Amino acid sequence: MPYSLHDLLDDVLAGHRLTEEEAVWLLKTRSRDVWDVAAAADELRERKVGDTVTYVRNQNIHVTNICKNLCGFCGFGRRADAPGAFYDDPLTIREKALTAMARKVTEICLLSGVHPDYTLASYTDLISSVREAAPGVDIHTASPDEIAWAAERSGVSTEEAIVRLREAGLGTLQGTAAEILVDSIRAVICPRKCDTATWVRIIREAHDLGVRSTATIMYGSCESAGDRARHLGVLREIQDDTGGFTELVPLSFLHENTALYRAGLAQAGATGREDVLLIAVARLFLDNFDHIQVSWGKVGTKMAEIALLSGADDLGGTMFCDDVSVDAGGEGADYLDPGEMQRITEDIGRVLRQRTTIYGMV
Repeated sequence: MPYSLHDLLDDVLAGHRLTEEEAVWLLKTRSRDVWDVAAAADELRERKVGDTVTYVRNQNIHVTNICKNLCGFCGFGRRADAPGAFYDDPLTIREKALTAMARKVTEICLLSGVHPDYTLASYTDLISSVREAAPGVDIHTASPDEIAWAAERSGVSTEEAIVRLREAGLGTLQGTAAEILVDSIRAVICPRKCDTATWVRIIREAHDLGVRSTATIMYGSCESAGDRARHLGVLREIQDDTGGFTELVPLSFLHENTALYRAGLAQAGATGREDVLLIAVARLFLDNFDHIQVSWGKVGTKMAEIALLSGADDLGGTMFCDDVSVDAGGEGADYLDPGEMQRITEDIGRVLRQRTTIYGMV
């Protein structure tokens, strides 16, 4: 680089928009310079959203772990005939939704393997049953990969599929199945999922239809700093055009129970330095995002607190269960009590507020 780290950080704080090359350089920061990057990101966070830390009171409902993809990074998915495979019927899902309502959630997150037999009707029936059991709650579900599969199976366009999901009760779209939006990496970690162009197209279609979504990045498997920066660049380009992303959700790769790691195709997850820098550089690079979430179920509550000092401003959801993270090896990833969130927030001198899915304050 033609200038020093501190010159670059000063430029960003003065309004310079980072290039992907500069983001790569920052992601490779070592030694105590890591804290300088984090401090700059924390300053930008304070300017953009102040001292409020937010969370959503939500409930994860796992519909099935039967999946056509069986990605190497995932410890959750199963073949239909595999031990531990499950598929909950609509009555069971409805009962889980009623439990969520009793917990006073404002969001229900439907999580599912991409069942090979699913059609668009499968998704619309599922969403409709949850909406009936939990009126007024945001139903947050359906990744671009699920939409692509359902549309193909039902012979409709992905845009039509989104319209019908919304009519059934879809509130916001999950910006998952993104992993790393670089096709050479996708060919290794999720070869059966939709490619980058398809993911981007479906997200843009949703945003253009007024359906907002999260944005995610799963880092720490086999991608490079350049791949991470390219992924962030794709997200920034979409946000420039649509403004439809509610937040970035960085997902640190949990390696313990995954085929990708056992086969020697992935490292043992991200390091603490990489966790801090991903949050911090995302804050510095994504100047058109207001919110960056820290996934406490992936990094633990102590690292989550450090992330809140490194550019993050949101603690995600209460969740009540997260089989995806637990099955991959994440201990204690299923529930975080708002009281513990309060303790974390107060410890760093910030204020905790409950939010809706689209960041209205409750």
